[in-house]
Amino acid sequence: MSDKQQTIQSVLSEKRVFAPSEQFVRSARLNADKLAALHAAAAKDHVGFWTDLARKEISWQTPFTKTLDDSQAPNYTWFADGKLNASANCLDRHLATRGNKLAIRFEGEKGDVQLYTYQQLHAEVCKLANALKSLGITKGDRVVIYMPMVAEAVMAMQACARIGAVHSIVFGGFSAGSLRDRIDDAGAKLLITADGGHRAGNIVDLKKAVDEALSEGCKSIGNVLVLRRTGHKVGFQEGRDIWWHDLVPKQSDRCEPEWVDAEHPLFLLYTSGSTGKPKGIQHCTGGYLLGATVSSQWVFDLREDDVFWCTADIGWITGHSYVCYGPLANGATIMMYEGAPTVPDAGRFWKIAQEHGVTIFYTAPTAIRALMKLGDDWPKKYDLSKLRLLGSVGEPINPEAWMWYHTVIGQEKLPIVDTWWQTETGAIMISPIPGAVPTKPGSCTKPLPGIAVEVVDESGEIIKDNDVGGYLVVTKPWPSMLRTIWGDNDRYIKTYWGQFGNKYYVAGDSTHRDADGYYWIMGRIDDVLNVSGHRLGTMEIESALVSHPAVAEAAVVGRPHEVKGESVFAFVICRGERPIGAEAEKLAKELRDHVGREIGALAKPDDIRFAENLPKTRSGKIMRRLLRSIAKGEAITQDVSTLENPAIVAQLAGKA
Repeated sequence: MSDKQQTIQSVLSEKRVFAPSEQFVRSARLNADKLAALHAAAAKDHVGFWTDLARKEISWQTPFTKTLDDSQAPNYTWFADGKLNASANCLDRHLATRGNKLAIRFEGEKGDVQLYTYQQLHAEVCKLANALKSLGITKGDRVVIYMPMVAEAVMAMQACARIGAVHSIVFGGFSAGSLRDRIDDAGAKLLITADGGHRAGNIVDLKKAVDEALSEGCKSIGNVLVLRRTGHKVGFQEGRDIWWHDLVPKQSDRCEPEWVDAEHPLFLLYTSGSTGKPKGIQHCTGGYLLGATVSSQWVFDLREDDVFWCTADIGWITGHSYVCYGPLANGATIMMYEGAPTVPDAGRFWKIAQEHGVTIFYTAPTAIRALMKLGDDWPKKYDLSKLRLLGSVGEPINPEAWMWYHTVIGQEKLPIVDTWWQTETGAIMISPIPGAVPTKPGSCTKPLPGIAVEVVDESGEIIKDNDVGGYLVVTKPWPSMLRTIWGDNDRYIKTYWGQFGNKYYVAGDSTHRDADGYYWIMGRIDDVLNVSGHRLGTMEIESALVSHPAVAEAAVVGRPHEVKGESVFAFVICRGERPIGAEAEKLAKELRDHVGREIGALAKPDDIRFAENLPKTRSGKIMRRLLRSIAKGEAITQDVSTLENPAIVAQLAGKA
């Protein structure tokens, strides 16, 4: 294989640098000197570094005596002989000093508000934990949670952790079939759900999906605990279904935590796999909690008076780590919102930020681009002066969206923490530290202390040259890493370690490192195009397209080409009306020329198709496999039931 094919060519050139403000640095938890000291300590003694943090940041019922066991690598264990409880770390340890502090500020899509202090949240979690025990749930049992984004969802997670049960959350946008598959794979004994949730002005009928899922399998489920949220009429099976309001309120508000080994599974979270069968990512209690706790401190510069709003649903890892566990373990106040960002209008996010005094706002590039498309006037209607830190998560953020976030929302004053991590890593791995690291639009900057990453080529050799892309790998184990794939350890080893002989954790992302040591995520390895022998990351072409003033969003895939190997096929969403006819042809030529100027002729899209939206799931994730099928002219065989707007498929295929 030629050198050109062994490395991924980086063609995106971004030279802007933004240093933290002096005002932010003065009050920051970590400044440059403190950050350097942490990096030095981790470099000197990797295991000792995590040992000290675990003893300092986690409350142990039984202290651990051994930090890392690598004898069965890559099945690493951390703090294995220590005992703790995740719920006790998130709630009990704050009661003496923060009992009257707000733990959760919740707002529903219809405007209803609920506030819970740490004392109140602790009481509700204990009641629910006792309710679970009354239904026969014990340590090690799996409980599936299929709920809207309400405060009770966090209570359900904490209640499971409190009694040593293993929770597995299924995102409320998933179909009955997806729910059934995950219940069966986990062997869950109990399902916690709601009659429905409010989303985009509609009721999401969760109970209907539950009934459909259970009608065709799920023999392991004994009971279904149902929260009344919307109040609409739902099916109810006597003997199996139990109303939350009939069981939970009458329970005792005291429930002693179940002390578990650090390696005891805390949760399973299913993520898509290349084989089509979801992978049950298994995270443990001790190491995961440590990663979520310290990364929340470092990356978000948490302070006692912060109101921290991570907009992610609890059905995703971001909602686990930066809604339920990380901030609460630090005694922070979290904001939760049930609904869509544009209901009743495009100012909803900013209205919530104003009314609840949000200080930290952490969201996805998909949401940023969607809000950017709706214009600058909406955020300008609201007082966002309490915001002091912005964050990005979920995918690489293109420089154009980063700059809008910086100028319009941040008023050119606030740090932006562009974070890279995965379901499998459990916690943030690469990110700016806001009081210490200058930022570059589109770069997640540098690894956190104690996280060791490299860029390697297809033979596993470390790439030392700057701006030459390759595989992003993690070279040393870290506490919050996934432990295995539920029920399939062979798949765990093959998927994440096998490519380079179990030497590295392979993230599946392509990246390059610049001369300053900053990392730039170029997209998934399977989102890399090979155009005339040049391997190009799709994210860079998408960024070039979105930097054109007419473009709000773009997605790029490869299309087989008999000469080039692959050609670039772009799906483009414009800021205004979708162009058609001669107008579309004119803009397509303009965009090709623009990409040529921004990147080079080799990256020019051969095909540009304009649409009103991209095919996104209800969580905002673009279904790129669907786009690849459309680009190839293939019949659509994928399940499109989880799309926010299934009708968009015909338009993308050029049939509407």
